[in-house]
Amino acid sequence: MNHTAVAQGPNQHHTSTGLPMFKLGFWVFIGSETLLFGTLISTYMIYRGESVTGPFPKDIFSIPLTTFSAFVLLMSSLTMVLALAAVKRGDRKLGMRWLLTTAALGSVFLGFQAYEFTHFAAEGLTMGSNLFGSTFYLMTGFHGAHVSIGVFWLLALWLEGLRGGLGQDSAVRVEVCGLYWHFVDIVWIAIFTFVYLFEV
Repeated sequence: MNHTAVAQGPNQHHTSTGLPMFKLGFWVFIGSETLLFGTLISTYMIYRGESVTGPFPKDIFSIPLTTFSAFVLLMSSLTMVLALAAVKRGDRKLGMRWLLTTAALGSVFLGFQAYEFTHFAAEGLTMGSNLFGSTFYLMTGFHGAHVSIGVFWLLALWLEGLRGGLGQDSAVRVEVCGLYWHFVDIVWIAIFTFVYLFEV
């Protein structure tokens, strides 16, 4: 049996690039999201240091805490790779296990972000406090929303596995979910570098 055909599924239509339409369309979506996050990060950097009132980044950032949360999110990229590899091999149970682990790590990251936002608000930083607050919350909040979407997507795939799905014919859909997940991880590396580490 042609395992490539099984992995792609019977209804996958390919483009002239050799990629399935769904996957190619998602790459276009990722490109547009890259421009969006690039704009948000650039806006933050343009107004960096322009706030006339506090609190300022150096007053509230906890680099060790954010470093650990970034590590958790980066480890979720590894578990996503393992999930896809398992699905491609036809190991549904192991694929489900790694998908659930990835969703759990993403949820831990969101928990850290919620704690951070709560702590910052207690320190007096809100969206209306200053330029730093408005650009920071818009950028990181938008990223957090993307992580939340990814967690729900992962859980949807896991539930599909519970119903007996998630076979090799699901590999392309799992791969596209993985593309999205790796994208939000890469965006966080950029945010962590330009927003947090630049303030150290």
